[in-house]
Amino acid sequence: MPSSAFLLALRALLATTIGLWMPVAMAASMGESDARHLLARTGFGPTTTEVRTYAALSRDDAIAKLLADVRTTPATAPPAWINEPGPFRRPGPVASAEERKAFQQGETRRAAELRGWWVREMLVTPSPLTERMTLFWHNHFVSSEQKVRDARLMYAQNATLRAQALGNFASLLHAVAKDPAMVIYLDNAQNRKGAANENFAREVMELFTLGQGHYTEQDIKEAARAFTGWGVDRDTGTFAFRPRLHDDGEKTVFGKTARFDGDAILDLVLERRETAEFIIAKLWKEFVSPEPDRRSVERIAQAFRASKYDLKVALRGLLETNAFWASDNRGTLVKSPVEIVVGALRQLDIAPDDTLPLAFAVAGMGQNLFAPPNVRGWPGGEVWINSNTLLARKQFLDRIARNDAGAPPRTAVATMTAQLADTNTDSAPMMATREATLAEINRAARIARQIDRSTRNLRFEAARWLSERNGATRDEKLGAAKRLLLPIAAQLPVADDADVTTAVAASLLDPAYQLK
Repeated sequence: MPSSAFLLALRALLATTIGLWMPVAMAASMGESDARHLLARTGFGPTTTEVRTYAALSRDDAIAKLLADVRTTPATAPPAWINEPGPFRRPGPVASAEERKAFQQGETRRAAELRGWWVREMLVTPSPLTERMTLFWHNHFVSSEQKVRDARLMYAQNATLRAQALGNFASLLHAVAKDPAMVIYLDNAQNRKGAANENFAREVMELFTLGQGHYTEQDIKEAARAFTGWGVDRDTGTFAFRPRLHDDGEKTVFGKTARFDGDAILDLVLERRETAEFIIAKLWKEFVSPEPDRRSVERIAQAFRASKYDLKVALRGLLETNAFWASDNRGTLVKSPVEIVVGALRQLDIAPDDTLPLAFAVAGMGQNLFAPPNVRGWPGGEVWINSNTLLARKQFLDRIARNDAGAPPRTAVATMTAQLADTNTDSAPMMATREATLAEINRAARIARQIDRSTRNLRFEAARWLSERNGATRDEKLGAAKRLLLPIAAQLPVADDADVTTAVAASLLDPAYQLK
């Protein structure tokens, strides 16, 4: 259960912005509450059909089914241009302004299409867990299209992450290390003998495997030498090893000395127990609770290493813990923007014709797919919630529930603008405050327009949707809907005489809907 202070703060922020959670029993059928919890944590907004299917299973069988149904390829065809021939290179120094502009426009279009494609895959995949894990690795092995500047390479990396999303972490680490997008993003293409670039070696240890405090600066310097000569063939877009640029001398890493190459360094990292513990702790925060239990992490990490880094062993270990099923840990994690958008559409049975505007909506909430903010990725957790992002989340949910025209956020922006016009700006500090506020207003207005566009053609039929809930009476059906949508008790009251659309919208706009 989230702290009462956080729920109160979230409720207050929502009101201000819009103006207005046992031991694991493995034999018996787990029921709808446990099924909803499992599916909400491992997918995107569980549907009624999914909950009913899993409710009839035991926890053990449900976990087995989840892991057996994972995919290694997408269910939807990717954009056709991923197979287009041509060099994977940017315009050279002699390129004309028109050529540079055409290149940039083409890349911008392709990057947007790629985001829209992935949102659709998340919506229609028969294995939401596969896409959740692909998204997890995207935020772990971070690369950004804004630096790589080739959407074909970003798609190739996405395919690599999916192929091993619940496969083998050791294989995934080796594959990502030679992934062209990663080689470019962390500057390993500039890493050569006599002029070692430490960026990749540092992030491998700090962010990908060991975590801070489990290596020395000398380890990084020596490891960087081992990765020299790793680059990208710009004509084929594939990994290339250039022996002339590789430092094949002896290196000393973690107290061991040999003529290590890059693959050998990765194997040394995988030998360390800290790597397994680091990955399990991060997965714990993704699926169980904000604060990992040290003893449980160590126990699961030991099994993870013994399995030679089988990711299904890791995830099964996490899902079988008492902590995962404990009532105190339900509703303790904040949904990401992807989970808000994709989850709401899945739960309300809304099938959009065009998912590109939805990708823009997700970006407006702070999660621009294929473009994390930095090498550390999106921080997640409570960082997802602030006045601007909550406004965008609320606007999106309100629009799809009511099929309205977006009046509340536009009114909010207009009100902020009017208040700013009345502000005394004679002093320099007030001028600075005014400029900062104006920037926030402009950003809020831009996001409001993005949400408007993303929801314009979405249609939700509340009466039809509610008729599919279990229950004989209207109130029973509303209760079933609320149990599907909310991980914990609703935090805001709803009028007894509220119409069906308003009642469903109230659950989506409740602070509890922001949680999982």
